[in-house]
Amino acid sequence: MIDIHAHILPTLDDGAQTMEDSLLLAKQAVAEGIHTMIATPHHKHPSYNNSKSEVEKQLALLTDELQKHSIPLKVVAGQEIRIYGELTDDLSKHTELLPLNETNYVLIEFPSSEIPKFADQLFYDIQVKGYTPIIAHPERNSELVKNPDRLYRFIKNGALSQITAGSLAGKFGKNIQKMSIKFLDHNLAHVIASDVHNLTTRNFQWKEAWRVVEKEFGRDGVDTFTSNATDIFNGIPIAKYPPERISQRKKLFGIV
Repeated sequence: MIDIHAHILPTLDDGAQTMEDSLLLAKQAVAEGIHTMIATPHHKHPSYNNSKSEVEKQLALLTDELQKHSIPLKVVAGQEIRIYGELTDDLSKHTELLPLNETNYVLIEFPSSEIPKFADQLFYDIQVKGYTPIIAHPERNSELVKNPDRLYRFIKNGALSQITAGSLAGKFGKNIQKMSIKFLDHNLAHVIASDVHNLTTRNFQWKEAWRVVEKEFGRDGVDTFTSNATDIFNGIPIAKYPPERISQRKKLFGIV
């Protein structure tokens, strides 16, 4: 499987703190069935800035270590970009920001408790430039949880969103787990990723997440979400179903 959101690069943010941490995460990723990972350190976060050059530098070091230790994990570059006003302009410059694996998909994080007023216009501008924004972990944003119609509008207007495996597994509590399932259920989320930071408090939860997906949506659901991750990695359009407002009870693939 492909994991499109992971904090595996050492020393850059609140993820892996050392190269040893990174290698332990890589070994666990392989054990969980992950063969390819997009490294997405925080950028333009209040606490972390990791420009394209710094990410690529750390990625080269990690790739060398993975080869030395014969760990069969491919890691490529990306960023989890905190939304900010000049994001569209900086994407156009190709000097600071990293779309996922050099595709036109961009992983964007909102502040945990709000959605900036300029987000709708910025998402529109990003798409005019040919990029597709992927909203990171909407189930953990209190504004989107309180007002899921806000997420519906983003998705209807062309954005995608990514649910965290730990959320599906119940790592962040039952309410977030239920909301994660609802977002998937109503075609308001399109891909599942680990958002792994470490092996203790923010680990993969990968196998349990997929168990929940199969229970809720069957094997077709598992296949769809894994295929979407592959398509994002390859920079091609994903399989999308029309988004539904949360008040409308309709299961994914028409299963009631």
